Formats: sequence, C-alpha cells, structure tokens
Amino acid sequence: MKLGAYVTFQGGTWQVAAVAGASVTLVDENGQTASVLASFLIADPAFTVVGSPAAGVQPWGLLESVPARERERALAWQRHIREIETGLPDGPGSSGLPRPEYDPQHQSMAEREQAKADELTQLGWPRVSRATVRRMRARYHDQGLWGLIPRRKPSSATGQADERVVAAVLEAMRRQRGRSTGTLKGLRELAGQILADTHGPGVVAVPPPSTFNRLARVLADPLEHPGRPARTTTAPVRPFTPTVALRPGELVQIDTTRLDVMAIGEGGKPLRPELTIALEIATRSVVAAVLREEGTKAVDAALLLAEMAVPHPVRPGWGEQLRLAHAAVPYYRLLTLDARLEQAAARPVVVPETIVIDRGAIFVSTAFLAACETLGVSVQPAPPRSPAAKGAVARTFGSINTLFAQHVAGYTGSHVLARGERVEDEARFTVAQLQELLDEWITACWQHRPHDGLRHPLLPKKALAPNEMWGALLGACGYVPWPLTGADYLELLPVRFHPVTGRGIRINHRTYDHTLLNEHRGRPSPDGAGGKWEVHLNPHDVRQIYIRLPDSQLHEIPWIHRDHVHAPMGETAWRHIRAALDRRGDREKHEVALAEAADQVLRRARPPARPRRTRRSNRPPRAGGRRGRPADSG
Repeated sequence: MKLGAYVTFQGGTWQVAAVAGASVTLVDENGQTASVLASFLIADPAFTVVGSPAAGVQPWGLLESVPARERERALAWQRHIREIETGLPDGPGSSGLPRPEYDPQHQSMAEREQAKADELTQLGWPRVSRATVRRMRARYHDQGLWGLIPRRKPSSATGQADERVVAAVLEAMRRQRGRSTGTLKGLRELAGQILADTHGPGVVAVPPPSTFNRLARVLADPLEHPGRPARTTTAPVRPFTPTVALRPGELVQIDTTRLDVMAIGEGGKPLRPELTIALEIATRSVVAAVLREEGTKAVDAALLLAEMAVPHPVRPGWGEQLRLAHAAVPYYRLLTLDARLEQAAARPVVVPETIVIDRGAIFVSTAFLAACETLGVSVQPAPPRSPAAKGAVARTFGSINTLFAQHVAGYTGSHVLARGERVEDEARFTVAQLQELLDEWITACWQHRPHDGLRHPLLPKKALAPNEMWGALLGACGYVPWPLTGADYLELLPVRFHPVTGRGIRINHRTYDHTLLNEHRGRPSPDGAGGKWEVHLNPHDVRQIYIRLPDSQLHEIPWIHRDHVHAPMGETAWRHIRAALDRRGDREKHEVALAEAADQVLRRARPPARPRRTRRSNRPPRAGGRRGRPADSG
C-alpha cells in the first residue's frame, strides 16, 4: 500500500494521501478525509488494494501431493519468471548482476520474454514460445507457485460408459434404497428393465457383468454399497460428535443388555442375566452395575441412582489395595468432607446431574422418573435411531464382555458361531455370586485400567485411568457429599398396599409378621388408599418388607421363614483374595498389586473344566433287546 494507491474501505473507494506511523489518511471521491489506524484499515473485511491481487497464503501443503518432477518444473519456472521481471533469478533484493538479455534497464518486457523463450527452447524444453512465457507469468501472478503446476482435465469416474446406462444404474439404486440389499446380479437385471422401459427393448445394451459390476461400485454410495447391509434411513448421515462432560456427574449414561455369561438361576437352570450399568462420561467410570436374572425392573434403575451417589463399601475378603485410601485421589481431604469414605472401595462417588436413557419401559416408568425428580436428577431421553447418543455405554458393554466375561466360567461368546458346544454345563455361579465377582472386577481392574477416551489436551499420548481422571477433576470441581441414608433406599423401593390381618401381611403366599403389627391387626390405615397399609418390597430380596406405620416411618417386617433362608446373602462359590497387601507409598508397587489382584479375580472366575463325558458306554447291552429297553417277555 503506497501513497496515491486506491483502496476499498467500508464500502467506498479511497485514495491513500498520507502514512504517518500507524495512522493512514484517506481521501474519498468527494474530497472528504479520514484518518484511521493501519491495523483497523487492513482488518476491514472489504479491504482491498485496487489493481493488486488479494494477499493470501499459497496452498503449500498441496505441493506435497504433486509428483516431484512437476514440482521441480514449477520451481524452475518461478526462477525464470523472476529473472524476466527483475533480471535476477532469486527476485528483488538478491545479489548479483542481471544478464544483458534480461536487464530491465536496457531490454523491454517483450524482448526479455522472447529471450527466455529462446533460452528454454535451446535447453530442450518442448513447445516454449513467447506466448507460453506470457501465459505462465499471468498464472504465476494470479495463483502463485501453484499456478505453475500443469493442470489436467479430471477424468470421469464412469470412464466411457454410456450416459443412458449410468442413468439407469442410478435409478435402479434409487429404487433399492431403504430396502433389503440384494446382489449385483439382481441390480443388473433391474437396470436392464429400466433401459427397456425408457428406450425400448434392445435399443441400449446392458454392459457385461464384469463391466456392470465396476460401474455399480463406482456409482454406489459407500453406505449403500451393493452386497452390504441396507441402510434403515435415507436421510444424510450426520457428522459424529463426541459426548463431552467436564465435571464428575455432569452426564451419566444408563443402559441394559444381556451379559455373555451363563449363570444359574433361582430355579436351578442356566440363563443369561441382564446387566444394567451407569457410566459416568467425564471419568468413564462404571459407578453402578446391577445383574438380574431377567426382566430388569424400574426399581433396579432407581436403585442405581442411590448406588452411584454413595460410597461403595469394601466387601469382606477384598484386598487392602482395593480401598479408596490407596487410590490416586486426595483421600485424606475427602475424608474430612465425608466420613463414609473411610470404608469405601476405590470407585468414584458422583452425584448425577443429567442421565441419558433410551426409551425402554423401565427407564420411562413412573417409578424411575419419580426417583429422579425426588433426587433432583434431569432425565434426557436419547433421540430415536441415534446410536451415537449412548455410544460410550454401548462400547463399555463390549469392553466388559471382552475383559471380564470371557474369563468367567459359562462364557457364551459374542454370537452364536463363537459359542461352545455345552456352555450351559460350564455355568458355576448364581446371579448373586456373579454380581459379587463383577463388583470386585470393576474395582480392581476397570477403575485402574487406562482408558483411550481419557486424555488431556496437553498430554495427548498419555491415557488416564478412570480413578486418575476422577482425582484430577476433584481438584477442579470439588466434592460435595450426598447425605443419602438407608431410609432413602427404602423410599426408592416399589410401593404396594395390603391389609394387616390377624396372621400378618400376606404377599404371594408368603406371610410377614412381627410384634410391631399387634396394635394394627384388622385396623384400617389412616393414610392408605382403601384403608390398606403402605408396604415397600424389594423384588430381589423378599425376605422382609417395610411398612409405614402411623409414626410416618418405614419399619422392617420379616418373613416368618427368614431364618431358614440364606440366599442371596449366602457364601459365594469362589474364594476371595486371602492375603491383603500392606499399604505402600510406592505407586509402581501399588500398580503391580492391583494388576495381580485383577489377574487373580479372573483366574478364579473360570475353574478347571470338568472332564467331558464319553458318549459310548462300556457296559454290554441288555440281553434280548436294545440298550435301555427291557427284552420282550413273550
């Protein structure tokens, strides 16, 4: 920008009258003057210098995709053009003297262009004339070095195929969109029918199968490629957007699936239990996990809320290294805020703010939504046909099956083709025992295993473990304990209404009785519907119920046969970790201890296989008949 140059600024044309330091004086067509800062002038979106090309950065990165021979030829043209215009191959400011035929002081531009054309012809460059030199100069001034790269006309993806055939193939694919995917042979027959209907029979020939297949693969949408599963929607695919949470509890995803393990049900038959987990997105922590035989109920989802918001107690037999005191968190500072953490396991405690659910019946039930409303939790249903909305929890299910389930006796594999011959015979654990095993694995393995989704922008090559991310976020977001008591758990249980008779309370042929009911037998409830009493029952532990008496408190009423029933609080089938490791300050030794504990859990999860029974028997067949049938008596 020189004195006297014309510039466009704020929609008008101005002439530069003076430049004093950082200030520029402009004069418009009417003689009005304006003094502006140079930085403000240049920052105007409409600023340009009239008669000069717009400044910009050349696409240097694209030069790396150009063949080396063409790139070197473009650099050579750049040196020749600079010599034509300035007399020096390296441009203005370089040292040396120009050659006589390129001296701007004695030779005109036309003479210098002709001299360069003659020189390049003598050097063996093909078809270089003065017009060629002039054209290359114009392209260089217009596009820079990139303009000196030879441009080739892009070839058509369909080659020399008949346009009528191309249109027929596209129409055939359009008709197949959203339907079950067929074969290329069927697509070729459909395209032939379209050609016959449009242009008449035999007018346009259908290409041979090999040619048609190549054409179809070129024209097909990568998401609707022939031979691949059909898309369920014709809407354009949305770009993938990762789910981001910046503080613990900000976003929690809940979902249910079948675990790839056979367990022993209450009826003694093997079955695949249902697993419901709550995944905290900011730390990728499994903050709650519930296993049920089948038909997960709304109460299970409601109890997940309470389970993730209170500390997980250390179970009897767990190693010392699984305590929160040995995790990578500011334990003693947390202990001053919440005394319950003294006996807690090394798993995060989060207060959920928003829970993402699908539209399953248990998650949209009145019990679950009422529990969320009571606890101040926002519920966000996932959009329909949007699997990425809960992609994190879906991938976690796959990780649990890969890292945990395949090491458990009774593993079924991810699909039928990967399943063993007699998986049902390998089942060793009840659902309650499998729940204990899963809780210990989450604490010992998952929470201390580096996760690829947990990386700091400043340390992108270092993957953090869920517990490490929780400890890092605690320093930024803090920790607020949620004073949830045992009474709060009881309030989350499903509610029923029953009368109190002389024999107590009868539910599904079970009798619950206690001396607390003596003064209420045969009397109507002052608050219950129809005079019946409010009763809370855990469908997964029916050994006791809880009744609300006139004092507004829930009181426990045991089953009359509770002392003779030990499930589900009986002894587990697998041995716990016996030797507790002493607390060590060295983190590397602690990591070794955690790895050893996780390895032992997985080893115990799969006991030695039973010897396979032979199908043939060494016993001789019964006389007079086939094996297993008595001989004919007469």
